[in-house]
Amino acid sequence: MVTQEPATQQSIPVPAATFEDQTWTPNERGYYSRAEMRRQRGTYQSIVPAPLAEWQADLPAPVAADVEDGARALVDFDQHALQTLGAESPALGPMSAILLRTESSSSSQIENLTTSARQLALAEIGQSDKANAQTVIGNVRAMEAALRLSDHIEASAILTMHRELMAHQPGFERHAGRFRAEIVWIGSDNAGPIGADFVAPHHDRVPAAVQDIVDFAERDDLPVLIQLAIAHAQFETIHPFVDGNGRTGRALAQAMLRSKGLVEHVTVPISAGLLTDTSTYFDALNAFRAGDAGPIVHRFSDASRFAAASGRTLVDDLAAQLTEARDKLAGVRPHAAAWRVLPRLVGQPIVNARYLTSELAMNDVTAQRTLELLADRQVLVERTGLRRNRVWQHTGILDVLDNYASTIRRTAP
Repeated sequence: MVTQEPATQQSIPVPAATFEDQTWTPNERGYYSRAEMRRQRGTYQSIVPAPLAEWQADLPAPVAADVEDGARALVDFDQHALQTLGAESPALGPMSAILLRTESSSSSQIENLTTSARQLALAEIGQSDKANAQTVIGNVRAMEAALRLSDHIEASAILTMHRELMAHQPGFERHAGRFRAEIVWIGSDNAGPIGADFVAPHHDRVPAAVQDIVDFAERDDLPVLIQLAIAHAQFETIHPFVDGNGRTGRALAQAMLRSKGLVEHVTVPISAGLLTDTSTYFDALNAFRAGDAGPIVHRFSDASRFAAASGRTLVDDLAAQLTEARDKLAGVRPHAAAWRVLPRLVGQPIVNARYLTSELAMNDVTAQRTLELLADRQVLVERTGLRRNRVWQHTGILDVLDNYASTIRRTAP
């Protein structure tokens, strides 16, 4: 009897990356010892990614079944969000917004950038000066740009995603939206790349290598999750930017999901699935560079299933908070401004009067009266205790978001 290996053990051959010799002379800035400066003079090897635009897939049956299962989970999740809220629901857009923020936060956590749902919501209304929150907001903007530009995934779109990301990261403004013009490496010392764990391709190779990804992403003869995983792994291998490569690469993955029509209504928190086991994620990237895309494809399939299951619970819990809030507003006249605010709280659970005037075109008096009504009905709680610059929050929604984040962290090994 012949048995097939499970998908977790199946290889997907791809052209392996190669290496080329480079010469490094460290800058004499007085930061390092003379011994370290001597050690960092000489030859090192930078990686050369293999072109993928013309790659022909040879997929074992278990792999094809695995990615089909992962893709079906994403489609089911997208439809569940739509059916839970309804196509005409004013909360569908805010739900997608909060899922996008959740995805951005998870993507940032992979890079060890953590912040709470509360700080993110405060940062969105200009009420937080926490550095990590501002950095994650940059990731939100990159994800928004990715979805906005998903109809035309081009090199210029990738640069726009990166510009939106890095514009909120102090010290990197001049690099925002620009391919790097210098060598970058991971590991070892900052004096130079000799002995580093990974040295990205020479910067002269970056534009052509990114265009190869764009050409690969345009193909329509591959299962979407395989295309997604391989494009992402190649992007991380190219490392086209000085910083923000992982977050931009995961924003590109969201753009591809939308571009391929696999999801249409909400953002899928795939990074949350990757976050549950970052060690196998990084191992899979290394395997891809060595010529085997099997691990990264399976990792994305697993992440898709996790994202669909956990995202479904998140959507249901947020919808339940919205239903409870509607019940608390029972008896309020149908045309009251509070009803317009209510669905917005799903996507922005902390608000102030300025938010209502800018986003819902209320005047100051209406905004203040609406916030007071929502507080009287115990939908919102005023959190500052101040007379001016007051801020109101929906505690239940914030708790749901923080519980979701803690579930991901508990799952991680």
